[in-house]
Amino acid sequence: MPNPRLTGLGCGLFCAAVMIVLGCLTRLLFGASPTVYGVLFLPVCLLSAVWVRKGDLTSAPVVVPIAFAAGMIFVADSGDGFGGRVVGLVTALATEAGWLYGGTLVAGVIVTVRKVRLMARRRAAAVAARRVTG
Repeated sequence: MPNPRLTGLGCGLFCAAVMIVLGCLTRLLFGASPTVYGVLFLPVCLLSAVWVRKGDLTSAPVVVPIAFAAGMIFVADSGDGFGGRVVGLVTALATEAGWLYGGTLVAGVIVTVRKVRLMARRRAAAVAARRVTG
């Protein structure tokens, strides 16, 4: 498994690009099924939270909902004109909020666990350094 380290911006671009591609593929292959799109959203959230670098951990739970909305543009049913598209997108986001919350929760939990482990390692290193010098 590759182990890239994405910056906050890179994480956002990765999420948005993948979700837009998945939205288009869902429309073409599954007839714009929001459930399929939601299921595909969860691994993207997981990868984003795992691949973001340590200094940008807080960006993962922020960018995944934005990416979900970006890809949902292609999955949502739309009416005529700009207004119809907006109403279709807002309706799809409201009806598929469970997937959105679930993916954001996945990213948030992974990022929190990574941050706690990072803080514990730093604390252990500080204690070890005090023992050596003190």
